[in-house]
Amino acid sequence: MTGTSQAADPPYRVMVFSKTAGFRHDAIPAGIQALRDFGSANNFTVDATEDSARFTTANLAQYKVVVFLNTTGDVLNGTQQTAFEQYIAGGGGYVGVHAAADTEYDWPFYGGLVGAYFHSHPAIQQVTVRVDDHVHPSTAHLPGAWVRTDELYNYRTNPRGAAKVLARLDESTYSGGNMGADHPIVWCQNFRGGRSWYSGLGHTQASYSEVNFRTMLLGGIRWVAGMVPGDCAPDTQPGPTLLSRGRPATASSAENATYGAANAVDGNTGTRWSSQFADPQWISVDLGQTRSVSRVRLQWEAAYARAYRIETSADNANWSTVNTQSASDGGTDDIPFTATNARYVRVYGNARATAWGYSLWEFEVYGT
Repeated sequence: MTGTSQAADPPYRVMVFSKTAGFRHDAIPAGIQALRDFGSANNFTVDATEDSARFTTANLAQYKVVVFLNTTGDVLNGTQQTAFEQYIAGGGGYVGVHAAADTEYDWPFYGGLVGAYFHSHPAIQQVTVRVDDHVHPSTAHLPGAWVRTDELYNYRTNPRGAAKVLARLDESTYSGGNMGADHPIVWCQNFRGGRSWYSGLGHTQASYSEVNFRTMLLGGIRWVAGMVPGDCAPDTQPGPTLLSRGRPATASSAENATYGAANAVDGNTGTRWSSQFADPQWISVDLGQTRSVSRVRLQWEAAYARAYRIETSADNANWSTVNTQSASDGGTDDIPFTATNARYVRVYGNARATAWGYSLWEFEVYGT
């Protein structure tokens, strides 16, 4: 099985990088072979490596695409990271497969490039994937309801609003999802001069002999290489847009200067806001103008709120409660509420669950 053969592209090169510093997927050899099959049928050469030293300006320049195939952990040093950033800025292409999202947590550029970091996963099981884009070359061939079996990642943040979501997991069709009604699993984006395409599917060996999956992966590679057109402008459907990323944030207190409010809206799940060890405490974000807001997503650190309110305001002085939580157990709280117009949104904690303060990795506000 060689995947779908396409009209002849100009010859180009693809580097497949599969180094692991954490969990190692037994599907890596099957993935490399599938990519070699694609190359043979579609006029590109595949160089597979686990040598980080290949990440130099000179070496990367010969590749249209670099595929991170089930990489895990910290796999590049600072010099190699800089070379890869320059490669992307110069128009280079990135394809991430499955555990590529479980890689380089301390490198914010990479987090933006892949689109979202891994959070957790339940056991391998069958799922219905809802395919939203039937035009992009990676998903045009897929059915609207694509039933398959894989390891199904939850992510620390939702990439929608920064990336174009091509397909989602339907959490009603399996157990263990924690992202709610909008759970992206395949997406793409134009990123800082280059292109990025990511699939959270691809854990199992069987994936790489599945025609639909293989054709999807090949389409992603060809789009990233610039061989076929595709619209990857950020979208907002079916979920609302992320409004809070990078906006000014203030808080009632901070544990110390390291844990300021801005950390909770920076899109980096390695930084956090933490309050002083007292009740009550709050954190607020200024959306810059009045927006229709309808959802807040909170990613708590080990110190979390047992009880809190979601409040909105037009003037940062008069607040209205749109949601009340009285028995949170930490982790991720994804809270939809009736759409309301507001410029400011805050989390007002009135009962800590631990002896420490309130601590958020991310405070996300969604709306239109």
